[in-house]
Amino acid sequence: MTENEFEQLVAEAVKSIPERFRERLVNLDIVVEDCPTPQQAATDDGLWSEDDDLLGLYEGVPMLEQGIEISGLLPGKITLFREAIEDEAGGDAAEIAVVVRETVWHEVAHHLGFGEDDAYRLEEKGRG
Repeated sequence: MTENEFEQLVAEAVKSIPERFRERLVNLDIVVEDCPTPQQAATDDGLWSEDDDLLGLYEGVPMLEQGIEISGLLPGKITLFREAIEDEAGGDAAEIAVVVRETVWHEVAHHLGFGEDDAYRLEEKGRG
């Protein structure tokens, strides 16, 4: 899958998020990288190990922890890791789209302030 095709899947996944959540995606960058840097892998709260594929990562201050004034805060960042997602999907284009969508929903949940369990529940809704 080309980089452009993958990025199109990411854009479609963001559009699939209900408007009530999507309108809150301010001060947030969504980027695609081939794989996590050692620093990104180390900042995943110990939830990731070398045996797992880190599909995505949210870095920033979750919205529930932000005050009314967000000026001065660096934008939050969601990074999707293309190689891990493609591996997870077995290289199948249709399955890559599913994994991208689930990962986007999961990381957006973290941006909104949901913990890991709630993020998995929101991810489940993204499958529907």
